[in-house]
Amino acid sequence: MSAPPLIAHVVYHFGTGGMENGMVNLINHLPAGRYRHAIVSLTDHTDFRQRIRREGVSFHDLHKRPGHDLGLYRRLANVLRRLDPAIVHTRNLNALEAQFIAAALRVPGRVHGEHGRDVFDLAGRNWRYNLLRRAARPLVHRYIAVSRDLSGWLEDTVGVRPERIAQIYNGVDSVRFRPHAGDRPDIASPGFLDGARLVIGSVGRMVAVKDYITLVRAFVRLSTAAPDPQGLRLILVGDGPERAVCERLVRESGLTQKVWFTGQRDDIPELMRLMDVFVLSSLGEGISNTILEAMATGLPVVASRVGGNPELVREGETGSLFAVGDVEGLAGLLLEYVVDAERRQREGAAARARVEREFALERMASAYQSVYDQVLGRMQPAAAHSTLPARR
Repeated sequence: MSAPPLIAHVVYHFGTGGMENGMVNLINHLPAGRYRHAIVSLTDHTDFRQRIRREGVSFHDLHKRPGHDLGLYRRLANVLRRLDPAIVHTRNLNALEAQFIAAALRVPGRVHGEHGRDVFDLAGRNWRYNLLRRAARPLVHRYIAVSRDLSGWLEDTVGVRPERIAQIYNGVDSVRFRPHAGDRPDIASPGFLDGARLVIGSVGRMVAVKDYITLVRAFVRLSTAAPDPQGLRLILVGDGPERAVCERLVRESGLTQKVWFTGQRDDIPELMRLMDVFVLSSLGEGISNTILEAMATGLPVVASRVGGNPELVREGETGSLFAVGDVEGLAGLLLEYVVDAERRQREGAAARARVEREFALERMASAYQSVYDQVLGRMQPAAAHSTLPARR
């Protein structure tokens, strides 16, 4: 019996992040025996790989050097020759050049995924970047966009024909991420929750594109406007270069005892069950896994009005949206949730219900499998195309 076809997933780096989390969920939930998987990192990988439960997934690090590393393409070609994949699936701009190598090696199926744009080109208008995207366009058999925003950009800016784009939302594990059943996990920093009446939280890499500074400043503003400021708490889960700036702002505001910087953690579901409201203040997003996880946890979500966020957060139904960088606007929205417990409960329940209806991991895995099957000629293109409504 021949082995199942191999998919080589090519990424720049495999570490903690939303894109990598989506890859973990996909590999873990595609039917066993349908496809094999290898992950090729142009740089290297971290212990995040331990979240992959599927047996036999191999990792191949190419250790790209800073700047132009011409030897990278030779190393990539050698790895792909050795793996002999049926499909090469690249993700985001920084791995796109692997499509040229895959085409030169005549890899039968070539797929490219767009999960979000870089902080240096949030609108996707950089002409050099788009020149590369257009050069690679004839080589890619199918594109996968995780949001309608990205799907429309691929069509309108990059020039990809709509029939070559599959728009597939991320899925979320609604068993692992679930509302607390009355007793919150006993994992908080000692004394942190003493006297707490409302806990605001956020999860993610503390990098510039996530704009945690706006969230911290809004919390400082909220702490002067709320009717019971002593009962407010803020949990920031994650690590990165922006953490030091946020910690300094908290110290200068005298709120050290009310803000918990947890650092990098593996117990995200439990930490989310400590929260009452979830906030994502990003400058740009594809489809946020953490928003989906917060929704699955039964939390109302307050998010910046960018990228795919408005596709997940329905204003007045599952949460609220605010303009990027609007400290006063965010503080004002949070104050509304502080004083309205019934709204928190109502929107959180609606968020959980929407996840159960629309964002199951099995649904996501089935859609990806359809794309993979289609590029290998196992089914007709129309059957693999997204069943979501067309853009208006």
